[in-house]
Amino acid sequence: MTIAIGNDHAGTAYKFEICKLLENKGIKILNFGTDTNDSMDYPDAIHPVANAVENKEANFGIIICGSGNGAQITANKHQGIRAALCWNNELVELARLHNNANILSIPARFVSLQQALGFVEIFLNTDFEGGRHQTRVEKIPTNCC
Repeated sequence: MTIAIGNDHAGTAYKFEICKLLENKGIKILNFGTDTNDSMDYPDAIHPVANAVENKEANFGIIICGSGNGAQITANKHQGIRAALCWNNELVELARLHNNANILSIPARFVSLQQALGFVEIFLNTDFEGGRHQTRVEKIPTNCC
């Protein structure tokens, strides 16, 4: 399995710990995020994650910024991406079960590191339920309006 990860300056510390967790599981990491706390523009780290997932270079993506909003909005500009902003365990599970989310967006300034690590575990260990949700997910990338 390969995970693409991207972060801005607000998510650097979390990224390092998430990478340790993934490496301990033998998961390959594509690191597109900053490794410093110097201010940077989150789209510069998030678009490469979305591209990697969309192009099937990575199975999933994890993106981290202060609120998680900017990262999620950026990733969801890509047609093949379903990025979910999650701040509790139930949202993470439902993002995978019902929405087949392929990118997890973590709001580093609003959740603890332990919570974030738990989110990653849930995200990776929850499969898409399919069924009635499949039709809904198929309608997401349509240019309808």
